[in-house]
Formats: sequence, structure tokens, C-alpha cells
Amino acid sequence: MTRLPLVLRGREFPIPVVLAPMAGVTNIPFRAQCRTFGPDLIYVSEMVMAVALVHGNERTKKMVAFGPDEDFRSLQIYGSDPDFVGKAVRALCEQDIADHIDMNFGCPATKVTRKGGGAAVPVKRNLTRAIMAAAVKAAEPYGVPITCKFRIGINDNITTFLDTGKTAEDEGIAMIALHARTAEQHNAGHSHWEKIAELKQAVTSIPVLGNGDIWEAQDAIDMMDQTGCDGVVVGRGCLGKPWLFRDLVDAFSGHEVQASPNLGFVLNVMQEHAQGLMEIMGPDYGIRNFRKHCGWYLTGYPVGSEVRRSFATVSTFEQLQEISSQLDQAMTLLPGGERFTRGHTNGPIKVVLPEGYLDNRDDLTVPDDGHDMALSGG
Repeated sequence: MTRLPLVLRGREFPIPVVLAPMAGVTNIPFRAQCRTFGPDLIYVSEMVMAVALVHGNERTKKMVAFGPDEDFRSLQIYGSDPDFVGKAVRALCEQDIADHIDMNFGCPATKVTRKGGGAAVPVKRNLTRAIMAAAVKAAEPYGVPITCKFRIGINDNITTFLDTGKTAEDEGIAMIALHARTAEQHNAGHSHWEKIAELKQAVTSIPVLGNGDIWEAQDAIDMMDQTGCDGVVVGRGCLGKPWLFRDLVDAFSGHEVQASPNLGFVLNVMQEHAQGLMEIMGPDYGIRNFRKHCGWYLTGYPVGSEVRRSFATVSTFEQLQEISSQLDQAMTLLPGGERFTRGHTNGPIKVVLPEGYLDNRDDLTVPDDGHDMALSGG
């Protein structure tokens, strides 16, 4: 099986690793932390609604912002209306906001799928094709590549990934990524890497990337070896662990992967990350926003529940420094701590679809899901 290089807008990325967009996480400071450890990879921003991009507001402008040192700007959009998707992509390209635009077809939230949006969109083959075609057509004059990410399907009985992948190939999508879980699985259980292999067998002219259960660098190597995919997308595995990208670069370059860092190293990274958030969001909101990251950074380190609670309620940078100074800087990760689950693990869930939604999988009815999708993220 031939491996395809990752080339976007004429730029080749020899280390085939992409940061998955994560709502409330993959903002400028987080991407900066990741790039510190793994430069020259593809780091995708948080998902933005196509409707919000068309209408425009201050919050949306902040979400599509990039740092001055980001030399390849990747962002993800969501839209279930081909017209709005086309307008949003055109606006992004006209204003030279992005070098690469990814599309989300995988949100499993009930309030979104019950209206036919999110992960339910690929069930409607013609609607999916129309959305992809609109995005590609809008971006083509500007040379901006369009990629997309999707799930296996609704559940084990309603799978859509092969149709979606072939449609993407037909419509000029530059690269596709499969989150190898169904919407019903949500984030629970193990991802089905064998489905990535099926997709790679079916889609041969554009790169196929795999996503799911990459907790250590070796997982990425194993996924590519087992599935033949052309690259990997890393999501929850890098939460509180931006040095995973350093490990991935080393692994793909044939170098020895470094041992997990001691707690002192982690605490220093935490403080850098917190300072980055404070610079962008202001000191008060920035440090509050950082709280959710603390538990991820401390995953696998035996600091005790009281310390974890202290970090989870920190309200100033000085408090963060004070708590950190009282800890054993030489503390090491528990055995197997690299594989401790990070982020949400909820699922399986019951996927609710509109009444009669499966009766005609070829109709072009656009779901009225804009408001709910905006609240749910990707």
C-alpha cells in the first residue's frame, strides 16, 4: 500500500501528525505550547461555526486569530448548509485568515443530531457532497486546501465513513481523517483502527489519516503500521501533555523517545501555558480558564487529591506558583501513567435522529442545528 505525503498549499509536512481541533482547548496559547515541542506539524484551531463566520462577531474573530509566529494557519469550521459553508470559506480566503480549512462532520451531541446535524450529516449523502463541493469551490481560487474529519457512522448498523471518504475524494477534498469511533460510542471504549484500514483501501488518491487512542508516540507508529494510513490526528492524548509532539517527532524520525518528564518539568510547562492564556484573556479569566488543564497536566503524578483540588481552584498566577513550589520537583510518573485516559470518556450514548431521517438518505434538507452546534462544539 502506497503512503501519500501530507502536502497542503504546496507545503509538505514530513512528520505526518495533526493536532485535532478541541473546543476550549486548541487556542493560541495551547498551540504555542505544542509547537515548542514539535515545530513544523499541523496544529488546528478550535472549531468555528460557518454561520458565525458569515455574520461575524467579536468572539468569532478571536477564535480565528493566530499567533504572529504561526506560519501555517489551520482552522476547522462546521456548517450543515452548503450556502453558508461556501460563504464562510470564501470570507476566510478573501481575508487571508487561513492557509488550510478543515471541516467537522463528527459532533455526536444529542441536541445536534436530533436535528440532523453534526455526525448525522454524513447519513445524507447528497447533502454531504453539496457541503464539500461548496467549500472546495469557494477555496479553489485562493489555493486554500479543504480537508475534513468524520466518524465511522451513527452506530455499528449505520456506517457512513466509506461513502463519506469516497465523496471527499470525488469533490476535491485534499485530505481526510477518520475518528475511528461511531457517534454512539462518543468517546468511550476503544477506537476501531480496522476501519481506518478499510478507508485507506477505499480512498487511494488523497491522504487518509487516523484518529483515536494515540496516548504515546508508539501508538502513532502502530496505527500507521497496522492500517497503512498516511498520518495521525492527535486529540485527547496531548491534553496536559504537549511534549507528546516532541515524542512523535522523535519516533517518526527514528530517534529514541525520551522518558516521561519529572514533575518539575511539568510544573514549568504549566506556568508557561497559564501565562500565555493570561496574556490573551486577561489575568483573571486566563487563570480560571487554565484550571481545567491542571488535572490533565497532573495525570499520572501521585500529588494527592488535596493538591489537585488546590490547582482546580487557583485564582491567581501567584497561587499557581506557590502550590507548585511546595511539591517534589523530582516526582516521577506512576508506572503506566502515560496511558492514563485524559479528557472526556462519556459514552456510549443513544444517538437521536429526526423522525423519518433514515427513510430517504439522498434528500438535501438542511438541518436547523446552527444554534445548538454552536453551543456543543465539535
